[in-house]
Amino acid sequence: MQARSIGDVQVGAIGLGGMPMSIEGRPDEARSVATIQAALDAGVTLIDTADAYHLTATDVGHNETLIARAVAGYGGDTSEVLIATKGGHLRPGDGSWTQNGSPEYLKRACDASLKRLGVEAIGLYQFHRPDPRVPYADSVGAIRDLLEAGKIRQAGISNANPEQIRQANEILGGRLVSVQNQFSPAFRSSEPELELCAELGIAFLPWSPLGGITNAGRLGSRFDVFEQVAQVHGVSPQQVCLAWMLAKAPVVIPIPGSSRPETIRDSVAAADLELSTEEFDRLDAA
Repeated sequence: MQARSIGDVQVGAIGLGGMPMSIEGRPDEARSVATIQAALDAGVTLIDTADAYHLTATDVGHNETLIARAVAGYGGDTSEVLIATKGGHLRPGDGSWTQNGSPEYLKRACDASLKRLGVEAIGLYQFHRPDPRVPYADSVGAIRDLLEAGKIRQAGISNANPEQIRQANEILGGRLVSVQNQFSPAFRSSEPELELCAELGIAFLPWSPLGGITNAGRLGSRFDVFEQVAQVHGVSPQQVCLAWMLAKAPVVIPIPGSSRPETIRDSVAAADLELSTEEFDRLDAA
């Protein structure tokens, strides 16, 4: 698979989002492990998770533990695999999502993630979502402290606007390496953030790039042009979608969520799909 950069680390152009394997509707562990290992077989070297990917208050960090176990049990070389996790978003256990961006909490959350992942330093740690009760500078300052303490190797942010991206990069002394925002054919409002990341050379990681768990399978029926281009190439509209994102800027690294080996294999194939200029323009205008 073609490589792209997150800071000074090279990863495959298509990553794996772990959330579907741990929240509502999650599959049994055997299928999840098979999915993660199929991704590794296909050349995926970026796996994205978060401590909030779980069901109840008693299984916090389920996805981190699952991914750590699957990677550790993989028979091949995993030395180049970057596991990225996040802190600051919480699930109390009733299906809701809350935020805690206090520096004290973020540092405790990082320590807990370190233990679950079984590493001395987290490859990429991301502030998951701004907390309106906490000054953004304070939250990002905690990420900076973790970086300087050696508990994380690289720092990122998620669900950020352009002002927050610039502020975070300044607080981190120019060491912001990634921004993870929602972006898909149905959700284009993160175009300004994508463009800013391309300008600054910061990796842009689209989450839910295929439209989310409930909509990914219907992408072609919701957006005719993706289906039309897919038929020309003899591939899935999901592949076309990811190829379109890759063509938008060299900093884009989609992280489609998956819970089946066949879907992540299909997603990875997008890295080899070449779109014509005319096809790209049609897709981009959709």
